[in-house]
Amino acid sequence: MNYSRINTIGGWLCFGIAAITYILTLDQSVSFWDCGEFISSAFRMEVVHQPGAPIVSMIQRIFSTLAFGDKTKVAYFINIASALASAGTILFLFWTITALAKKTVVKKGEEISQQQTIGIIGAGLVGALAYAFSDSFWFSAVEAEVYAMSSLCSAVVFWGILKWESQADEPKSDRWLLFVAYIMGLSIGVHILNLLTIPALIFVYYFKKNPSPKWQGVVKVFLVSIAALAVVQFGIIQYVISLAAGFDYFFVNTMNLGFGTGILFFAVLLIGSLVYGIRYSIRRNKRALNLILLFTVLLLFGYSSFALLVIRAQAKPNLNNYNVDNVFSLSRYLGRDQYGDRPLLYGENYNSEKIDIKETGKIFRKGDKKYEPAGTKSAYVFADKTLMPRMYSDKPEHVRFYKNYMGFDDQHKPTFVENLKYMFSFQAGQMYMRYFMWNFVGRKNNEDGQFGGTDGAWLSGIKPVDAMRLGSQKNLPPSITENKAYNRFFFLPLIIGLIGAVWHFKRNQKDAGVIGLLFVFTGIAIVVYLNSVPIEPRERDYAYVGSFYAFAIWIGLGVFGLKDWVFKKLTPARAGIFASVVAMCCAPVIMANQGWDDHDRSDSHEARDMSVNYLKSCAPNAILFTYGDNDTYPVWYAQEVENVRPDVRVVNLSLFTADWYIDGMRRKQNESAPLPITLKPEQYVEGTRDIMYYQDYKVAQHIELQQILDILLSDHDEDKVTMNDGTKYNVLPTKNLKLAVSPQQVLDTGTVPKEDAGKIAGSMEWTFNQNYVTKGTLALFDILVHNNWERPIYFTGAMPDEQYIGLNKYLYSEGLNKRLLPLKPDTAITEDYERINIKPLYNNLMNVYAYGNIKNANHLDRQSSDDVTRISSMFNGALNNMINQGKIVESKKMVNKFFEVIPTKFYSMRQVMSTYYFTENLYRLNDLNRANAMIKKTADYVNKELNYLADVSESKNQLAAEQDVRFYLGFLGQMVKLTGEFKQNGLSKGLEKQYNDLIIRFTPYATG
Repeated sequence: MNYSRINTIGGWLCFGIAAITYILTLDQSVSFWDCGEFISSAFRMEVVHQPGAPIVSMIQRIFSTLAFGDKTKVAYFINIASALASAGTILFLFWTITALAKKTVVKKGEEISQQQTIGIIGAGLVGALAYAFSDSFWFSAVEAEVYAMSSLCSAVVFWGILKWESQADEPKSDRWLLFVAYIMGLSIGVHILNLLTIPALIFVYYFKKNPSPKWQGVVKVFLVSIAALAVVQFGIIQYVISLAAGFDYFFVNTMNLGFGTGILFFAVLLIGSLVYGIRYSIRRNKRALNLILLFTVLLLFGYSSFALLVIRAQAKPNLNNYNVDNVFSLSRYLGRDQYGDRPLLYGENYNSEKIDIKETGKIFRKGDKKYEPAGTKSAYVFADKTLMPRMYSDKPEHVRFYKNYMGFDDQHKPTFVENLKYMFSFQAGQMYMRYFMWNFVGRKNNEDGQFGGTDGAWLSGIKPVDAMRLGSQKNLPPSITENKAYNRFFFLPLIIGLIGAVWHFKRNQKDAGVIGLLFVFTGIAIVVYLNSVPIEPRERDYAYVGSFYAFAIWIGLGVFGLKDWVFKKLTPARAGIFASVVAMCCAPVIMANQGWDDHDRSDSHEARDMSVNYLKSCAPNAILFTYGDNDTYPVWYAQEVENVRPDVRVVNLSLFTADWYIDGMRRKQNESAPLPITLKPEQYVEGTRDIMYYQDYKVAQHIELQQILDILLSDHDEDKVTMNDGTKYNVLPTKNLKLAVSPQQVLDTGTVPKEDAGKIAGSMEWTFNQNYVTKGTLALFDILVHNNWERPIYFTGAMPDEQYIGLNKYLYSEGLNKRLLPLKPDTAITEDYERINIKPLYNNLMNVYAYGNIKNANHLDRQSSDDVTRISSMFNGALNNMINQGKIVESKKMVNKFFEVIPTKFYSMRQVMSTYYFTENLYRLNDLNRANAMIKKTADYVNKELNYLADVSESKNQLAAEQDVRFYLGFLGQMVKLTGEFKQNGLSKGLEKQYNDLIIRFTPYATG
């Protein structure tokens, strides 16, 4: 069998192994984060968040048809698309590694020998499968995110340029360059991370055309590659659309022609210019110009996939992000205007003084007949700036982090050197190298590691080495050893990769340099360019999989390093076999063995069930206010795909500040009638009432919300304040708000049952909890005023407190959601979690909610494990309330339900707290056997955790994880008191001894 056939079979073998792996570990339904939005948008051809992914939507839509009408299977088959795309990435990675290896070990014109074939195929198998089983790539392969298809595009593009290189001296070889251009254009419709391969592609071309390059030429080409990347990212992706917008503005506003005429003229002009340029390059035999122009044309062909968004926006679908039905909104959508700007090379620190505001551009919106001004883009002018500003965000939570991490006091202003230190230590170290080490060294657990502690840290499994960083590694506690993400690779994949890199640089500096460039641009360069703020909503390792892909190439080439340096005394064929087997065991095998359990989502459906729970626990025709990704995107999926409770209107408060989103809320969606919003479009259109600040008018009494709404919507100058520049703006004159309540209306609509009629308040009075009103808050006020209790109003319990606008004392927990009820505030309630609506809460927990198999699932991701604690807390709140009311029979039923659905394993420190309170309720129910068993189990867990932390403290000679120590000791002390209070004296004394022994161990390191 010749090499070509073996190479083909080897690639498809890798594809098959990867595809089977991903399908076996596939999430069976929707996942958390953006997946729900992507599945919903693909199924109904809707418009996702900026900057869009039309190619992904189209491919996912095709795969959704494989469900053959079974809507509960749509998510599964869309997930299959990610699995197959990821397997395709492994296929092309195999062929990339074998192409690089063949080029390095086989001389031009030489026949490939058997021993060379063994080494080349072995390298391809080792490198491709190592990447297949890498942590971050595997995570994205089993869910409906864009990163699987993004990785496939990058893999195809890089393989394509190597294919061109191998045929560059043959006629028509340039077709491969054009293929690369078209795939890259399509990849823009997947994710722009693929553009970071451009510098590496240009260097492959340069080295092929210049076999003996000089360093001056390398520097020039490097600068050219950066410029090319900028031209594509800004020139083609953004400025082509911006130019089209400028033409349309001129044709519509100046020449009084219809919308789109300027775009049509610009398109004709652009196409004509490209056609002329291509013909000119052919006639004058200017090959370089011809390639550049054809490259541009094919990029634009691929990029044209974004027309889908404009077409679908015209249909006003339920999910219609940014309403890109015109060229100006499309331009801002592609420019990611919603996310704001971040300083890159020169800018402010977090505490730089703001001395002025400057206009940076104008914003236009589509009016009835012309484009209209919608405000201006502006930026602060700062008194002082620095090079490489890395600590720039002035959000309070970010400022606190900067100060704590760097040890700054309140007056200190970061210097250039300190910004660099922060970049290398935190941004590059904690937020990139930690991810890199997860993939090729090992991982401690799946807890959030963004805060710089030991949670979420990398570790190798070599205890003396890990102890140098993390402290003593003896007596590891269950939070580590029982965490499925406790993966130990013992540095082996990293070592194989480093051997491969050294071998590659020794044997072929140019190719190794190209891989190094790919590694840097898809890793550290992203860190520098994104300049991310600390404390992101979740870990961002998926953004750097391109650099892990590049390193996997070196893992594959490590086979040759082992062959040449470790097994050099064997015959070449045997050396190749031994090297391949050893490398296979040291990388893919150990990575698959350690990683399988924490990537296997096949038996958990927590995200899907939670999303259905949010909807099913609402009363008919309810309005459900959500806020974050995980209480919104899965809920969208449940409604848009599975058609669960289409009568409920889901309102995302973080999007409610946009005029296009308010427009959607004023329309019927599914079976939900329009929201009771009386605002006129001209009162909330973009650029109007975007933000209205609070100005204290010293109003002591509470003011009716209708009056506040009238003031905020007033166009009279006497209801506005004059700014320094002479402009006038509406302001909020008081935070003391009131909403009159008609008890009869409340009873007639069933908002409050008749037996609770005496509890209804004559009016709801509260204090608004923010210093400004957005148009979203304005719309929310409008709904509260005009709803008249006709539609039940809920807020999810997962949102930040400020989103409740101060209504907390009228929000009653019914489980995952809080219902707005006009009841007289209970002065005995001091904490929000005590305010519950027991009847629907009991019904939801016992009869309505599904629990995603969290009790028996092989692995729960961090979000799902957090939900275990949330659900446990709901049971605790309901049990406590019912026991207080003397409902013992119902309480015992609920206890049985708890044991039926809640896992006995501790997933987090927070679960210790919820378990303690549940145990307290068991004692109150005289369920002593189960209470004692839970206390013993909890105490055993706490004891192991604390003894481990004591070991770490002793090894470092300072108190380790002080907050954790105080938390665990506090609850262990509470268990001593609890068991004593309920006359479990023997158990109490045993716990007291544990507590005292631990106090003795920690006393030498106590800080007060």
